[in-house]
Amino acid sequence: MTRALSGVIGGVEEKFEKTSVWDPRSECRFVAARPEEEPELWSAYLDGAREGYHRYGADKALEFDRTRDGSSTSLFFAAIAPDGSVVGGLRAQGPYENVDQAHAVVEWSGQRGEAQVRTMIADRIPFGVVEMKAAWVAVGAPNRGELTRSLGRYGCCTLELLDVQFLLATAAEHVLELWKSSGGEVAERIPPTPYPDERYRTRMMWWDRRNHQGGLDGRSTDGGRFARLRPRAESGGDGVDRAIGMRARSVS
Repeated sequence: MTRALSGVIGGVEEKFEKTSVWDPRSECRFVAARPEEEPELWSAYLDGAREGYHRYGADKALEFDRTRDGSSTSLFFAAIAPDGSVVGGLRAQGPYENVDQAHAVVEWSGQRGEAQVRTMIADRIPFGVVEMKAAWVAVGAPNRGELTRSLGRYGCCTLELLDVQFLLATAAEHVLELWKSSGGEVAERIPPTPYPDERYRTRMMWWDRRNHQGGLDGRSTDGGRFARLRPRAESGGDGVDRAIGMRARSVS
């Protein structure tokens, strides 16, 4: 059961005007936010994720207790339906400073391909790597197929919002085609891993910002429309944006 925010959709639209994009395909408003700045929205997103992952017996992959305080999440996206309910979302970890911060390392631990996974991530860290986790779409959401595809498209805005070149995600084989539709490429050299359990064959996927310069669907870059999350002028002597603080965040 999806959870509605405490306000009619008009209030939601006004509240998130500068950090959201209306998506006519799914007829949802996609909001980009940080957990500490939008705790109610973060809680609604997590409730939906927990319900969705539990439905498929994949609670282990969500790691709810570890992520609920938001400290490991740099940014998250939530899809809000016209009735104010949160019907989908995903979250970002990073940018990473070392390989062991990546959750993909945990997923391939002790499995074939572990060394290749570590090398592939390490080679990309100097150019900026973030990892997308906990993607979900409500079972009863209207336009569910379009919502899933839009979630992947807007998730790619993370590349611009966090100013990195690479977006990493892991996904079960049965949803690979959906994520490919947003520009993701499967790391074919990496064998699948049975994560979170033997029922699944999970693959590694990458998105490269150089392939998204034209923005979504060839339009101007939609990442720029999440205006309030753009880097601000204030920065420290080391070049880290103090207002956003995402570069300095360490993911445990």
